[in-house]
Amino acid sequence: QVQLVESGGGLVQPGESLKLSCAASGGIFSRNHMGWFRQAPGKQREMVATISAAGLTTNYGPSVKGRFTISRDNAKSTVYLQMNSLEAEDTAVYYCNSAPTYNDVLRGLGSWGQGTQVTVSS
Repeated sequence: QVQLVESGGGLVQPGESLKLSCAASGGIFSRNHMGWFRQAPGKQREMVATISAAGLTTNYGPSVKGRFTISRDNAKSTVYLQMNSLEAEDTAVYYCNSAPTYNDVLRGLGSWGQGTQVTVSS
């Protein structure tokens, strides 16, 4: 069973940047595909970004493409989400997801972390 712990959330102003981290334990990190999802109040959870086990394939949600970058460090069992040019609409709880297949992580299946709050407000 994979355990995931997100960190790095906080309160920032529009236009600023933030970097989230998700540390994994309890599995072979380099074999798992990883993703970031978010859920705003009253809205469904949506895919933000995904990355394959070797880091060679990434996908982004349309609202964050060009502003966010997902990366991973298999030696540290950690996946990151660099968020630039943040907007108020990015305010949400951000969750890390880990799955054994890339299709599963794209669909948000697999293990979840507890989430980290990101608030973008002036």
